[in-house]
Amino acid sequence: MNNPIKLVVDEPAPGSFIWTLLETDAGGAPRKVLRAAEFGADTYEAALAAGTRMMDAEIRKNVTASPARNDS
Repeated sequence: MNNPIKLVVDEPAPGSFIWTLLETDAGGAPRKVLRAAEFGADTYEAALAAGTRMMDAEIRKNVTASPARNDS
């Protein structure tokens, strides 16, 4: 089973927004950074959209890598 992923958007400098994907434990506490933006976005919305695309890609990668279940 894969751990939950949390998307965080921060504004470390005025007008520069950075997204970070964090692997969390079952309770939602951060365990490690999976991916982070290389460059700041001009708006919160742009950073959120970019982070969401990367989170979707990470989830798809984990689903594809997981062995198929056969519950029959």
